[in-house]
Amino acid sequence: MDITQLILDDHAEQRRLFSIIEEIGPGDPEALEAVWGRLSAFLDAHAEAEERHFYPELLKLGEGANDADDGTVQGETEDAIGDHNKLRDAVKAVAGFKIGTGAWFEAVGAANVINSKHMGEEERQGLTDFRMNADLATRHALGVRFAAFQARHITGVRPVNKDPETYVEQHG
Repeated sequence: MDITQLILDDHAEQRRLFSIIEEIGPGDPEALEAVWGRLSAFLDAHAEAEERHFYPELLKLGEGANDADDGTVQGETEDAIGDHNKLRDAVKAVAGFKIGTGAWFEAVGAANVINSKHMGEEERQGLTDFRMNADLATRHALGVRFAAFQARHITGVRPVNKDPETYVEQHG
């Protein structure tokens, strides 16, 4: 088990759930509600699991990878925490619309765009950085904690935005 692979697997599942919503379309609001409920809970739990188990260790072991804004692990992490905040806000915004309406699909689409951009950056930056700088035993131990956290929070977590700079100061 490797935390970087678990995160990649989660990303694939997030993409799959967004696609399912698109395929359901507006004609079945009950199905949309069920899939969105699962996806929104999953997004929140995934972000929190990363913030508790992945990013603190990345700050200790990482060096910055690929196209990180300032080329540092601190920059990678601040950007990721900021992305998580934007995604939490976008997920929250979906609740303001009637399920299945054009406005609802637009809000879900906005969350998808934010999430897709974040996942791409994370896959090129933080995950690459961690694979290059953390040994397999560390990645395994973190994978176990990450998987256990998500299993305990299968219905989601209370979404709480974090200040990216404060997060890096506390965990770096």
